Amino acid sequence: MARQFEISTLGVRAGTARSQFNEHSEALFLTSSFVFDNAAQAAGRFTGGEDGFVYSRFSNPTVTMFQDRLAALEGAEACVATASGMSAILAASMAILKAGDHVVCSNAVFGATVQLYATILSRFGVETTFVPPTRIEEWQRAARPNTKLFFLETPSNPLGEISDIAALAAVAKKAGAVLAVDNALCTPALQRPLELGADLVIHSATKHLDGQGRVLGGAVLGPKGPVMDGVFGFLRTAGPSLSPFNAWVALKGMETLELRMLAQSERALELARWLEKHPKVSRVYYPGIASHPQHALAMRQQRAGGAIVSFEVKGGKETAWKVIDSTRLISITGNLGDVKTTITHPATTTHGRISPEARAAAGITDGLVRVAVGLEAVDDVKADLERGLS
Repeated sequence: MARQFEISTLGVRAGTARSQFNEHSEALFLTSSFVFDNAAQAAGRFTGGEDGFVYSRFSNPTVTMFQDRLAALEGAEACVATASGMSAILAASMAILKAGDHVVCSNAVFGATVQLYATILSRFGVETTFVPPTRIEEWQRAARPNTKLFFLETPSNPLGEISDIAALAAVAKKAGAVLAVDNALCTPALQRPLELGADLVIHSATKHLDGQGRVLGGAVLGPKGPVMDGVFGFLRTAGPSLSPFNAWVALKGMETLELRMLAQSERALELARWLEKHPKVSRVYYPGIASHPQHALAMRQQRAGGAIVSFEVKGGKETAWKVIDSTRLISITGNLGDVKTTITHPATTTHGRISPEARAAAGITDGLVRVAVGLEAVDDVKADLERGLS
């Protein structure tokens, strides 16, 4: 669907392909394989000489609709859907890297991403240097002749640090590396990294794309060419595939993506401003408030601040756990991107498997609490947090 349509329209209409029954809602194709008219057609589809669906590990109409819709939203030429956000990062990495290559990665990424680069890919001869997401000069210094990939999240999770995508794109280009940006926290409703110079966009569809905490999913997006061909080739062979059912659920989620992202950002901003004035809170991390170090950059790159508000409480882990355990409305869970507000203690959950040194470098303190703001009334969320803070 042409880009002249707005994000809200693309979220509802892009990618829809109707069957011979001309259904209005996108169809769910729960089938493992597809029937061919004859042996010649089967041979042609298996080799790629003829377009058409073959096997749902790598080709399925519902998954294709998900891919086409997300590509339209991100302004990407190609999209490969995967089983989860982490499998999307893995697929992109496997398409780009080989033994002896080097990665420069933000040190403010999801804990599992740190584990993937530091402990798993390192066993196969891929070395990773972790650098702060906001210090462009450290990315420049870290680049080597064998650097093939720059990887970052912006905003970062959980501190909402904002990386200058355009500036890092220039550094990556000079280094001959691919710049991959995890856009799960903003989604294309708030930020489009490809327009800012990124080469690839990574998504965890588990988060805001679904939006209601129902299914797992992921995606890699970028221009048509060797990298995306490599991502698809890895998916076809290794099989970290998005299921048709999960694709269908995420398709329905994207219909309300812009509405949710703007509404949740508005609630998050109000909550952040309230927390900033609370006597038991020592610091608030939210890109939408003026005190955030990269507030001006965030407002240039993003339409709004997003739904993640993190804050440090006075008293460390004991007080942080008290705030969390005192909630009655907010869900204590590690997931985010849900219409239900969630709360977690990053140092012992999402970032609990990385070393204390790595946590300290990323700014994950024992007193840090992360709230992923949903669609409840903000006053009810405030009251729920006040119970523990007071």
